Amino acid sequence: MKAVKRRVAKQWSVGVLGVALGWIGLAQASIETGERRVVTPIVDLSCYDWQQGALEATLVSCASNLMDLTSPAEQSIVADQFYYGEKVTQNFQEAAKWYRKAAVQGFAYAQFSLGFMYSKGEGVPRDSWLALKWLRKSADSGFAAAQYTVGDMYYYGEGVARDLNQAVSWYRKSADQGYSFAQYSVGYMYKRGEGLPRDYALAMEWLQKAAAQGHAEAQASIAFMYFNGEGIAVNFPLAAQWFQKAAVQGHTAAQTNLGYMYRTGTGVEQNYDQALIWFHNAASQGYAKAQTSIGYMYHKGMGVTTDIGKAAQWYRLAAEQGETSAQFNLALLYLTGEGVEQDYSKAAQLFTQSAQSGDVDSEYYLGILYRNGWGVAQSIDEALKWLHMAQQHGHSKAQEELNAIDAMFSASLSNTLRVSAVFSQR
Repeated sequence: MKAVKRRVAKQWSVGVLGVALGWIGLAQASIETGERRVVTPIVDLSCYDWQQGALEATLVSCASNLMDLTSPAEQSIVADQFYYGEKVTQNFQEAAKWYRKAAVQGFAYAQFSLGFMYSKGEGVPRDSWLALKWLRKSADSGFAAAQYTVGDMYYYGEGVARDLNQAVSWYRKSADQGYSFAQYSVGYMYKRGEGLPRDYALAMEWLQKAAAQGHAEAQASIAFMYFNGEGIAVNFPLAAQWFQKAAVQGHTAAQTNLGYMYRTGTGVEQNYDQALIWFHNAASQGYAKAQTSIGYMYHKGMGVTTDIGKAAQWYRLAAEQGETSAQFNLALLYLTGEGVEQDYSKAAQLFTQSAQSGDVDSEYYLGILYRNGWGVAQSIDEALKWLHMAQQHGHSKAQEELNAIDAMFSASLSNTLRVSAVFSQR
């Protein structure tokens, strides 16, 4: 849920800064679409070139120019330049200094910015108490981005005791001002029943408000509701449409799910090329599930020539991030020697990692490995443990293996009893 980043939050805030400078309108539209804000500087910010070795003569006039800045709006513009490295070398310490000048004058945007920097330890020591102090000052004055951020602190328990009621209260203050991140958060809490009664209708209402402003996480959440039938009838075509909206904004889960829908022909016409495009978009951002999906397509020859070696490479990338499906699939390859050199030890290691995450197929295969001593020290006790776990989780073949082990022990016990009987007769 913590989707806001400083750049996005600050872009929203430029609207308030603009009003202070006599500009008209808010910057909400440009915030959510990720457009660059345009600021008309009141001072000649080219004087910052002294940081990069400008002439001494320029240095004097520039220093004087900056010292004359007393307006908190102007000071905040200077701070922004330092924070983002625009026309100057990025310098968080200088940014914090200028934000503080404006913040102590009660300028809400600067108070929010300074509080945010304390929360992240950017240019100042990380200090949750000071972060909350400045953020609350800004939030109390009605600054939407600050209200949202204070809500986040209560939601995650950062610098304060976790309090979902407080989180909801602050999110609502921000959401009522049209701040899309807060609208998404309120919708998310209705959907999950966190701090609010679970109410899918209200969840959808708030998510729609955020989605209408281009909030990718809200768009993906709506897609999942249609895909899974959460409070509404399952509608795969609508799910695909909403996944598409979020996917084009780079939302990795949406890209991966859209790829899945194209791969399987769910809600859209089956198209392996489109599936691979969306999987690659997400995989290039390091998204493990997408990497697994690409591996699977190479493994099964879906839209590409079957290439088990490439499949193993993609599985390995995802497995190293702890993705259970990739760990299982790669373990199978090591077990059979398909596309990789057979290695029972590596197979056992990967099955163990996946099984510990609750993968039922890995539990089953791990039981087989322990029964036979493949890649691990043979242990009937360990075999029984994992097979019982797989059986309890519904694996169809686990009971067969348990029966086989039971039969083996029964036969062994029967032979032992026969031998004892022979010796007792002598």
